[in-house]
Amino acid sequence: MNSPQTLKADYLTSLLTDQPYLSASPLTYLNALRAEAIDRVSALTVPTLRDEEWRFTDISMLTKTPFKPVRETTELKLIDIKHFHIEEAITRLVFIDGIYAPHLSSEQKIKGISVTHLKADHSLHTATIEAHLGRHIKFNDNAFAALNTAFLNDAALIFVSRDTKVTQPIHVLFIATQKDTANYPRLLLLSESNSKATIVEDYVSLQDGPYFTNSVTEIVLLDNAHINHIRVQRESTKAFHIANCAVSLDRASNYQSVSVAFGSRISRYNLNLRLDEQSECAVDGLALISERQLADTHTFIDHAKPHAVSRQMHKCIVGGSAHAVFNGQIMVRQNAQRTDSKQSSRNLLLTNKARIDTKPQLEIFADDVKCTHGATIGQLDKEEVFYLQSRGLSELAARNMLTYAFGAEIIERIPVPSLKLTLEKTVLEQTTIQS
Repeated sequence: MNSPQTLKADYLTSLLTDQPYLSASPLTYLNALRAEAIDRVSALTVPTLRDEEWRFTDISMLTKTPFKPVRETTELKLIDIKHFHIEEAITRLVFIDGIYAPHLSSEQKIKGISVTHLKADHSLHTATIEAHLGRHIKFNDNAFAALNTAFLNDAALIFVSRDTKVTQPIHVLFIATQKDTANYPRLLLLSESNSKATIVEDYVSLQDGPYFTNSVTEIVLLDNAHINHIRVQRESTKAFHIANCAVSLDRASNYQSVSVAFGSRISRYNLNLRLDEQSECAVDGLALISERQLADTHTFIDHAKPHAVSRQMHKCIVGGSAHAVFNGQIMVRQNAQRTDSKQSSRNLLLTNKARIDTKPQLEIFADDVKCTHGATIGQLDKEEVFYLQSRGLSELAARNMLTYAFGAEIIERIPVPSLKLTLEKTVLEQTTIQS
């Protein structure tokens, strides 16, 4: 009889069934990368509660469904996805179940910016692709990153040239349309020296059945680059969503990130950042979940060089019997003197059955630093509720207002007005339902 561990290993291998149907890439490097990833998938197992990094997040439900890669795309029209459009977006890339949809995309030619996909004619970017694709995300011990790389057939590619500054956002929209399938979105963003851009990475669904999204994002900022990265996960509440994002910051670069998670039955977001000298990052997040959802966010901020600054604010609003997890690790290496780092985890429980596990971590190997971290878990302040009631609001309206304000603090940091308004409405609707 097979052991549970063997079954979990067999499950990963079973997901590779349709991998041989992928056509060979003209990029020799990509074919070699795929082959290496296949070997790692075969050697790895699905993480369990016995693994320290997964001890609060039970994903055994994932192994009970034999998700298959998408073989045929769903035919959609622009009208079908119009409600997902961001009006300020200067260009839009759309992928249906992980497959590029040119008729739904809007690839405007923008001076200094290349917005394309991996299967297009990329002769001008071959050296850049080989230098960065698969170089920043580590899949040696990460089964899901290895699985995504094994199926790396297409990807969103965004290259911002030196000294180019664009304030209008670039929208990358990943749409899930088929139940019982697995899709493998991929995104590579390179921002060259002294450039500036805003990217919206958006995961949505047009159906309510179970499916599996396994995404990988790599973001590279060269010297003095500035990137705003907004990540929105609003998939089906029956879906599984596992994502890995690696961000590399060169000297004096600046990375501003807001991540919002509303959807999925089980979601996990791993965000790893490496900071060079004088670089800065602000990493903010909000998970708003209810019923039996589970949302897990793991972040690792690596202060590798001196004089870097990091700020992190993560919030969870948890209702029903839902479970939120936040693990925020900050490492200050020995030569990273004059590091300035602050981390805050604030969590709101809306019911007695809701659960939150939070674990802020600081590992400091330098002696000249300013580092603080803190975590709070609680329910709505009764005095604040009473104060609003004394001003004429009902108890329900008072609770809704306070819950909304708690989440809206993160949404307010999104520099895209129409998207911010859409997400604020979602927060308001969700908090009203949960109250």
